[in-house]
Amino acid sequence: MKSPELPSAGNADVRIVAESPEVARQVAEALRHCFGATEQRSYPVDDAGGTRLHLTVDTTHTPQPARPWLVTSQTSQDARTQTDEI
Repeated sequence: MKSPELPSAGNADVRIVAESPEVARQVAEALRHCFGATEQRSYPVDDAGGTRLHLTVDTTHTPQPARPWLVTSQTSQDARTQTDEI
């Protein structure tokens, strides 16, 4: 399996998978609140009716501080291994 291309320095590629396009957009909007971001690209998730959304965030310029819940959040107990992740 070929390694994915890395984003440029100071950027992070983000993938959001959600049941509906609206939920994916809400998450992307929260990220844009904390970081500058490119326009999102969305794709359907197979025949399940979900949405996969990709965007690139600029971590070198944070327009506003992260919300306390974002900074203090803990990982979910429902940590699942994704088949397409290294």
